[in-house]
Amino acid sequence: MKLWQKGAAAHERVDHFTVGKDREYDLVLAEYDCQASIAHANMLAKIGLITKEEATQLSTVLEEIQQQAKEGQFTIEDEFEDMHSKIEHLLIERLGDVGKKIHTARSRNDQVLVAMHLYLKNELGEVKSQVSALFELLLSLAEKHQNELIPGYTHLQVAMPSSFGLWFSAYAESLIDDLYFWQSAYKIADQNPLGSAAGYGSAFPIDRAFTTDALDFAQLKVNSVAAQMSRGKLEKSTAMALSSIGSTLAKFSMDVCLYMGQDFNFISFPDDLTTGSSIMPHKKNPDLFELVRGKCNSLQALPNQLALLTTNLPSGYHRELQLAKGPIIEAIQELKASLEILLFSLPNIQVSKDITAQVKYDYLFSVDTLNQEVLAGKPFRDAYRELGQAIEDGNFKPNREVQHSHIGSIGNLQLDQIRAKMKSAFEEN
Repeated sequence: MKLWQKGAAAHERVDHFTVGKDREYDLVLAEYDCQASIAHANMLAKIGLITKEEATQLSTVLEEIQQQAKEGQFTIEDEFEDMHSKIEHLLIERLGDVGKKIHTARSRNDQVLVAMHLYLKNELGEVKSQVSALFELLLSLAEKHQNELIPGYTHLQVAMPSSFGLWFSAYAESLIDDLYFWQSAYKIADQNPLGSAAGYGSAFPIDRAFTTDALDFAQLKVNSVAAQMSRGKLEKSTAMALSSIGSTLAKFSMDVCLYMGQDFNFISFPDDLTTGSSIMPHKKNPDLFELVRGKCNSLQALPNQLALLTTNLPSGYHRELQLAKGPIIEAIQELKASLEILLFSLPNIQVSKDITAQVKYDYLFSVDTLNQEVLAGKPFRDAYRELGQAIEDGNFKPNREVQHSHIGSIGNLQLDQIRAKMKSAFEEN
């Protein structure tokens, strides 16, 4: 069944090509289509196009379908083109002529738009909660291990003292920057496109302010053409937010993989969080973090993919906008899975002790030694030259008593400042 079908059906090859995976993705969106349809039905009753009793009948059935969709019991058979046609079929099957009235004053274009807006608002909210939980976990690990030193690297060369406190809290603070991208995406999603119909509004006296309030949108997408043009921009803005978070998770996961290697041996995890080799019995592989790294690196291609899909489209609706639906749904699922596995595994991280006591890290303390000589009154350039010569001659003796130094350390004050930044980022939304 196709909502646009008036005469002969499209050839089955046309149907197969144009529908693609829409039925699969619409199973994710169906509950939001029902939510929007309930608001639309109540609006139609408010302006007198249907009766209050009819709106109640429609809402009751739509709520049942919505619950089925939430529970994974809703299906879209091959004879239906999408969720819209299946839901309307169920309404007509249950309510007869009353069900035929639900499509009054709207189009599939604004139907799918409002479903995507509602879906992305909800999913962005869930991602934000997961990011917040990861932020708190990283800061708690930073507090727990703030005084345990690790080597810092530049150019993959031993550089200066760092600490687990500095490492964990660096990624926590990086997540705050990611939330700024998140805020932009959420603001774009938090606009109501319902009522824009096919992109040029409706001749019926619809009340768009009513549906905006009923669907808990912050504001209305006023211009109906602008509402249609937001298709693609909505997905791209969300993709930028997902990509930013993904870049942080990928970099962190790369650090974990590196630090778990025998050449570093900074951290480890219990055996049940690692995997083995089919022929090498000694292997304990960081597959969890390698997959997070790969999945989140892939996310960073998504903004460009969506930009290329939509960049030269003129105003109005075009069918390739359908192709933005799948990648964004899959990307959200991948990012949420990555956040979930990090939240599950990181509480079990095991930190090695006395890492910097090894001889290979002697030069790690050269900057601290240099700074002490400058503080004692020696000109920096002289101290730098003399210490460099001592290292060249093999006469440098490291001073590992760096507890008095701020190099590589982070204190409770700084951790509290990072928490305050996160609180401010939340309050700005």
